[in-house]
Amino acid sequence: MTLENKTVAVSGANGNLGRAVVREALAQGANLVLLDIVFGEDLRELPADRASLHELNMFDEQATRECFEQLQPIDVLCNAAGGFAMGTAVHETGEDDWTRMFDINVRTLLNGVRAAVPGMLARGQGRIINIGAAGAVTGNALLAPYIAAKSTVMRITESMAAELKDRGINVNCVMPSVIDTPPNREAMPEADYSEWVTPDQLASVICFLATDAASGIHGALLPVKNRA
Repeated sequence: MTLENKTVAVSGANGNLGRAVVREALAQGANLVLLDIVFGEDLRELPADRASLHELNMFDEQATRECFEQLQPIDVLCNAAGGFAMGTAVHETGEDDWTRMFDINVRTLLNGVRAAVPGMLARGQGRIINIGAAGAVTGNALLAPYIAAKSTVMRITESMAAELKDRGINVNCVMPSVIDTPPNREAMPEADYSEWVTPDQLASVICFLATDAASGIHGALLPVKNRA
């Protein structure tokens, strides 16, 4: 199964994971809707008949709704917008740190699904793939805002799947180990990178969940990790 003739919207398309999803989805024949605040020149050079770029701040619910109203019907929404940050002890963590983690990981997702799901319901079909985290299954020191945000993503995924599985819409979530990106290596220089998943590995799993081959999968929280 491929994504031939599917329209795939990718939030956070300019990020490391978003770019990997764009590459894999294009290779599988998808038409792409790229959503982000800014875009690199490489993305701007993608074929106009295969990829449309939309500069969008997905913290803004109204702007997100208005953007989606102007788009062609969306078959797949990949909520790749998100982020990771090491933090401090819970009692030392300020409101801004909590807000930032929930904004980039949860608020963007909620605004995306609020905008995309009505159209999917009208057509009786759709795929939604969210990004959780294997490390958010349990708590851990100095990571509470990130873990809480990703745990919320996973519970939202399960709830949406229960609500939408009988209406033609699949909602699933991948749970990567730490994604092997330059910012994450900088944040954790002593880590064992062999256990991290590459953006390309994760994109392959995401795109599988977007295909018709995954039509029987609902509410899955799929761990994805790598060992060298």
